[in-house]
Amino acid sequence: MKCPRCVQRVHRIARQCPHCGFSIADVDQIFGEDDVRLGTLTDAAGVLRKRERLALRRMLRNFESTFPQLFFGIYFGTFKELPSLRQFGFWLLNRGAFEDVEVSRPNEAGILLCVDVGGKSAGISYGYAVQPFLDDEATFKAVSAAHPHFLQGQWLKASEVVIRKISRNLRRQSRRARRDPEAFETPHESTEGPGEVLERIRSRHRSSGRKTQA
Repeated sequence: MKCPRCVQRVHRIARQCPHCGFSIADVDQIFGEDDVRLGTLTDAAGVLRKRERLALRRMLRNFESTFPQLFFGIYFGTFKELPSLRQFGFWLLNRGAFEDVEVSRPNEAGILLCVDVGGKSAGISYGYAVQPFLDDEATFKAVSAAHPHFLQGQWLKASEVVIRKISRNLRRQSRRARRDPEAFETPHESTEGPGEVLERIRSRHRSSGRKTQA
């Protein structure tokens, strides 16, 4: 993985970046350290129409049907002061309890598109389990392809382009993984990380009957 602040490579089990010292505590100070209950589609900026929300939710369900181990989330927000979308996406993927995602799909298996509608910019964050199948070059190409639509405020079309590009890349990598599975294996750690904690949080919120806060 790459550090959300200095963008240098960091081992996936590192608690902080050895290059700049960045850790999740840094973004917790900005955005908060409590878990965030939300859905895979969160329109905090209120830019989507009803039909657009329905269409996007269908796309997200289709993505989960195509890739049963993964989930895709989209967050639309307006940020007055933001260090970077990369840091916000890293924080939200660590702190987010996605209530409409099955517990069998941990946050490590998540892909999150964060959109700053005020700045008309976007960034993609993804969990540790996705890293063998997705890289920064692929996510950059996906966001770049959707960039003209983001600039014009075509949020549905832009999201569709990103999901399509990412899905195409994952299908291609999946075919390679079937031919050479050892090259795509991820190590298993014995310690419990933030993802396992969040899965328990997600389960607890569901069982308590709490509603998603958008």
